[in-house]
Amino acid sequence: MHGHGPHHGEEDPLRGRNGSGTIFFSWCNLRCVYCQNWDISQKGLGHEVEPEELADMMLGLQAQGCHNVNFVSPSHVVAQIIAAVEIAASKGFGLPLVYNTGGYDSLEALQLLDGIVDIYMPDMKYGNSRKAHQLSHVRNYVEVNRAAVKEMHRQVGDLTTDENGIALHGLLVRHLVLPENMSGTDSVLAFLAKEISSDTYVNLMDQYRPCYRADKNPPLNRPIMGREFSRAVAWAENLGLYRLDNRKAALRNR
Repeated sequence: MHGHGPHHGEEDPLRGRNGSGTIFFSWCNLRCVYCQNWDISQKGLGHEVEPEELADMMLGLQAQGCHNVNFVSPSHVVAQIIAAVEIAASKGFGLPLVYNTGGYDSLEALQLLDGIVDIYMPDMKYGNSRKAHQLSHVRNYVEVNRAAVKEMHRQVGDLTTDENGIALHGLLVRHLVLPENMSGTDSVLAFLAKEISSDTYVNLMDQYRPCYRADKNPPLNRPIMGREFSRAVAWAENLGLYRLDNRKAALRNR
């Protein structure tokens, strides 16, 4: 794993006042050419820990007042997470668990997590598997991703929050808008609206900046433009997706 601690940059329902208790795992099952954390995801920067150590981290984040424990890039360490949760629960751990994933998850792994994970937060990176293969070097991303999101929603339903707006349970989807709609935003949003739920909480992310090998893959060699993000928001709204992360108004109006 790479590191852990309270994170105040996550979505509002996760970070609240005291932060989301993130645990960042080294490595990733995607190989995105534009990854902003490529040294962690593709070089494996970090160190090995045992389930007992992972459980202690979870308990420490709870003691610091975090609203949840947020496993980042967990797809390849599901067995270790399950072992750590059992240990932590025996010692008084009781926070919601967030499964924060690139969305390329097997149904077998997700079914093991049924009843353990409270909040699923997958990326839906692409609406086209050919683009996914080109940019993230995985096959059948769309088919795998959509099956995974359907299973996640089956397990936890739409996102629910407490009286302070803090997430308790449910699905929260992230989608990074790429230049010239290389991510297939319209297709992703149509799937969510028509096959998951119009009540899905969606974070349309505007922060794309060229990183890693993006300069060799135009038009990824430039940031997105305000009008590209505005178009993505309009697509969501026209499809009836109304639970959009509300921190994006500034770029929308640029």
